[in-house]
Amino acid sequence: MNAKNCSNSFRFRLAISAEEYLAYYKGSAQVVVARSEDDKTIRFPASAIRKFVTHDGIFGRFEITFDKNNKLIGIQSIN
Repeated sequence: MNAKNCSNSFRFRLAISAEEYLAYYKGSAQVVVARSEDDKTIRFPASAIRKFVTHDGIFGRFEITFDKNNKLIGIQSIN
């Protein structure tokens, strides 16, 4: 079975300042909610974007992939 048939991918943009991300880092906000480019609401753990944090925050275009059970497979930057 083709892996594409078993997963869902969505592209979205994030613009989270360093100050805003601090709430995620401290645990007071644990889920990121974003709107995909095809206008779907996507939710994922804030910890999944930690590797993209810079001194300015998190800014850019990303692709997220979930398996057929909506379990997060991964996020990648597509800037």
